[in-house]
Amino acid sequence: MGRFYDLTAAKSAAEEVKAHTKAYKAAYIRAYHSLKAARQIELDAVASAGHAFDHQRLDRRVKGIIARELRSRGDQRGRTLRRFLGSITHKGYVWRFDSVDILCPKVYEFSDTWELAGPALARLHAAAVERDWDTIACLSPEDPERIEHLLIPGLGLAFITSCPGMDYGKKPYRRLRLDAMAETEGRSRLRFQTRMVALLREEAVDALKEAKRNHDALEAVYNPYVDFDGVRALAALEAGRLLSYLH
Repeated sequence: MGRFYDLTAAKSAAEEVKAHTKAYKAAYIRAYHSLKAARQIELDAVASAGHAFDHQRLDRRVKGIIARELRSRGDQRGRTLRRFLGSITHKGYVWRFDSVDILCPKVYEFSDTWELAGPALARLHAAAVERDWDTIACLSPEDPERIEHLLIPGLGLAFITSCPGMDYGKKPYRRLRLDAMAETEGRSRLRFQTRMVALLREEAVDALKEAKRNHDALEAVYNPYVDFDGVRALAALEAGRLLSYLH
């Protein structure tokens, strides 16, 4: 790809390129540090809430859902696609619940501040796969081992998590209030931790905004020295070559 750069002309802006590159990398590092600190505090709060959670009560609810919604066998292969439904960005949190509404008109919402829904969603996922339904498991961006939302398009059925910063914003078919199943002690401490997490994530968003500003400025500097017509022509030739294998 190097032949599409006018390197001789670009060298005139070398110092500006270096400055913007250094700035956006530094901003990303600040964002990562803030997010890591927020997550550490959040995990401590999650552990505290989990100790007093009524797991048996949720287990009974999940059993009822499986018996009611997953009683029939599917005609699919029980495949699982793993995706992310959203994450934190320079615009703050962005969640694409519109994808859920397009694929699944029946939505169960787990109102879950303390990440207590993970085992229930894993169990629902296992039941759907066992009954030969294809699923889309939407993972937590900060804990990719944990399912945060589960879509079963063949049944038009979804199980989503909502919490502060990740609000479904619509009326679900059913809502399970997991927070009401946790008799948490030390509520003042939890409130303090929640505020700290929110402040640290605000710092992260500000850093991501700064990173984007510098990255946009960097692109504005080097774009005039790139032959984009040549890049697009090469891309079209390569796409044609790949598509030819399908015939």
